Amino acid sequence: MSLSLLPLLLLLSLLPLSLSLSLPRGTLINCGAAVKSEIDGREWLPDTGFVSGGTSRNLTTPGLVPILSTARSFPNYPHRKFCYTVHVYRNAKYMVRTTYYYYGSDSPPVFDQIVDGTFWAVINTTEDYANGMSSYYEGVFLAQGKTMSVCLGSNNYTESDPFISALEFVILEDSLYNSTDFKSHGLSLVARNGFGYTGPIIRYPDDQFDRFWVPFEELNPLIPINVSNSNASVSGMWNMPPSKVFESELTTGQAEAMELDWPPGSVSESKYYIALYFASGDSSGSRVINISINGVQYYKDLDVKPGGLVVYATQWPLSGSTRITMTPSGRSIGGALINAGEVFDVLPLGGTTLTRDVIALQGVKQSLQNPPPGWSGDPCLPRQYSWTGITCSSGPRVRVVSLNLTSMGLSGSLSPRIANMTALSNILLGKNKFTGPIPDLSSLKLLEKLHLEDNHFSGNIPSSLGSIDSLHELFLQNNCLTGEVPDSLVGKSGLDLRTSGNSFSAPPPT
Repeated sequence: MSLSLLPLLLLLSLLPLSLSLSLPRGTLINCGAAVKSEIDGREWLPDTGFVSGGTSRNLTTPGLVPILSTARSFPNYPHRKFCYTVHVYRNAKYMVRTTYYYYGSDSPPVFDQIVDGTFWAVINTTEDYANGMSSYYEGVFLAQGKTMSVCLGSNNYTESDPFISALEFVILEDSLYNSTDFKSHGLSLVARNGFGYTGPIIRYPDDQFDRFWVPFEELNPLIPINVSNSNASVSGMWNMPPSKVFESELTTGQAEAMELDWPPGSVSESKYYIALYFASGDSSGSRVINISINGVQYYKDLDVKPGGLVVYATQWPLSGSTRITMTPSGRSIGGALINAGEVFDVLPLGGTTLTRDVIALQGVKQSLQNPPPGWSGDPCLPRQYSWTGITCSSGPRVRVVSLNLTSMGLSGSLSPRIANMTALSNILLGKNKFTGPIPDLSSLKLLEKLHLEDNHFSGNIPSSLGSIDSLHELFLQNNCLTGEVPDSLVGKSGLDLRTSGNSFSAPPPT
């Protein structure tokens, strides 16, 4: 994986939830694959319907699992993003997982990962690649529209091409991680471990949402704590962890404390969602423990019983290494114990471009025969990955305020939908190969500059342009326009009007 100071701490016990073993719902994309495939009873789709651009690659490394045998790479253009766009159910909560297995012989590239308008993570597979392993990144995000996008962006870290092996969107139950306000935040997985468990990664069908629960002993083989099988009977719980993680536990002797350096490694300074799972297999009485994180009390007198429970913090501040200490209280019948844990970085969402502007830009894109490269994902966000030729406003309500596609060799027509981008002050499309009529732009009350020169626009000049009071530059020279220059534009005060090089029925005014 690579994979407020007073936090909200809640204790949730066993809930009478019925678990279904139906296949996880969502969309599974085998990046770089040419055909649909079935893997472990689940349908994986080729990626051609979700992304434009890039190069598909077939890997010949022996023994690869199917989803790692292909990949898609993208050209390394700094601050340009390449996006997968997936249809989703609005207001549904999704687990999004990306998988990477590098196919080259030199050092793997380091690049950015973006979801919608939010910077998600820096992808660095170097350590896993050196160990012959794949890397995965997992997050939980709310679908705020009918589509979600996951984008790869070139940064300045390396010169190699970004790539991806697999992409998964899995719908989660409403109860999962519902202490987070997903309209303003997302979750990025740091660690999810089963403590005391020594088998292969726990996933579907044991986890009905195919979350990965990694054995903790693999990461800490010399940990001086007892591992035991548990007789806890846990059949359903808030956040719905798989019952398999409660079949084993880390535990200490009577009155002995337990110290865990977890999550492994160092974390950046941020607020974290931390959930710790417990279930006592001892029927002779309760285990009562006190928990602290880096010396700060996390929970006092936690009474662990066979039914199971989880203690979680929604925004706990962490930075650097983390030590969790669990100390049995004086009334505990045994030592400290723990079964599993999850840690997520709580990501503030970067926002999105106003929907009407996004729809309008999609209309402009569809009317072009060769749209600008990189026009995918959110047009304005993250700021360093805004679309080519797009300038956006600042503040919470992000609008497109300028469109500058001068001299880009574009061909096709200019969609009338551009008139829905009512915050536009500049439309600069000169020196391209646009054809067809000039649409009615009278709704653009803030428009100051309209440059359409040196194209192949035809038909009449819309007289409605004269109703735009703010318009002070109208460049129409060297097109195929006919008719006459409208009276509404002739002599308009403060307007720099250029119309030479057209086929007007009457000479244009000087």
